[in-house]
Amino acid sequence: MPAATAPLAALTALAALTVAVPGTSYARSAPDPAPGAGAARPSAAAAADGLREVLFVGNNWDGTADVLASSGDLARIGRINVIPDKDERLREIYLNPVKLGYFLGIRGTAGEGHDQFADDMYATPDGTALVVSRPSFADVVSLDLATGRLNWRFPVAGYRADHMAVSPDGTKVAVSASTAGTVHVLDIRTGRQVGSFATGDKPHENVYTEGGRYLWNMSIGDVTSALDASWLDWTKGDRRITVVDAQTYKPVKVIDMRQRLDAAGRSDLSDAVRPVAFTPDWSKLYFQLSFFNGFVEYDVAADRITKIKTLPKNPATSEDRTTWVNDSRHHGLAMNPEGTKLCVAGTMDEYATVVDRATLAEGPLVPADKPYWATVSGDGRSCVISESGSDRVTAIDFATGRPTVSVPVGDHPQRVRLGRIPVGWTGPAAR
Repeated sequence: MPAATAPLAALTALAALTVAVPGTSYARSAPDPAPGAGAARPSAAAAADGLREVLFVGNNWDGTADVLASSGDLARIGRINVIPDKDERLREIYLNPVKLGYFLGIRGTAGEGHDQFADDMYATPDGTALVVSRPSFADVVSLDLATGRLNWRFPVAGYRADHMAVSPDGTKVAVSASTAGTVHVLDIRTGRQVGSFATGDKPHENVYTEGGRYLWNMSIGDVTSALDASWLDWTKGDRRITVVDAQTYKPVKVIDMRQRLDAAGRSDLSDAVRPVAFTPDWSKLYFQLSFFNGFVEYDVAADRITKIKTLPKNPATSEDRTTWVNDSRHHGLAMNPEGTKLCVAGTMDEYATVVDRATLAEGPLVPADKPYWATVSGDGRSCVISESGSDRVTAIDFATGRPTVSVPVGDHPQRVRLGRIPVGWTGPAAR
């Protein structure tokens, strides 16, 4: 792992101070960086069906997915090439001027000078395939975990694929077609479209709720323009939450967070909803916003914002909003299974922290190199963040708020998802 950068050093100093946040005042101490201390016990024992639970880590810039133990030491089990058809895809792109324009546009904006090959991924319930959305190739593919070959490919509408979600029964996968204002819902076995619905501009995260009864989509608008001043927020496009019936794909509710934020007295905040986390009973929604170092609590039944939590700023982070990657000062949010703790990835402020949901008091600020996602370990005891700046994933104990283990992965890890693979699998067989 590279030596601490100036921002990380500044954050470590920050963590030792008492920081005043509106409504709260408490001291923070620097986290214990020792890997392995208090590590969670593995939960990936062989199951009766011959499958084991793992974490899939999508390495967006090199087009691979690392497969790790889902708890404990996060030991690497294997790696998958998610772009085995790269030459064929590039040939298609370079022969089509419009596709080429978007391909290069993704590289120059959201990709930070790199192609984006692995945004999101889920394993099929039987552990035989991995389904991956590939932004630069504008598609979703299913990869055979035994051979590494493509099972199917679905080109999305428009020119970029983004976040996905799998239905609770594991039969369908929803994917955001971010330049087309559309969510496609596919049969996870065949790749055939079974439904779709329109969204706001640049659909982003998708979440199935209430046992698969509803599907929520959050559109974030244009995050690549340089019109980032708060008074220019209106230029970012149509940003809204679209909730559809997950059987008919007909809208049941559209939520304009601009109105709710204004009613809460925060007209200064962007209404672009980024990563989200629901409580186990689906009654509360927590979400991050573009440009905001913190998160919001929304009461679903009452249809109103109930709390807004501001988290500390890293003094070394530039206040020039155009330098924040894709408008996301903080990007990554997860909740423990009990619904008592939130784990927050403070992307541009270069830390992660565990927040008590009842009091909204944050724990230690754990230095992290551009953390871009947060999820829950297989045993539920840890939050696992992707450190996209240093090509690592790190586990943070929900109980103590301190890191327990950090392991290297591929180039620019982003999404981290739980899934299952056959016991004994170590990678696709050589062809």
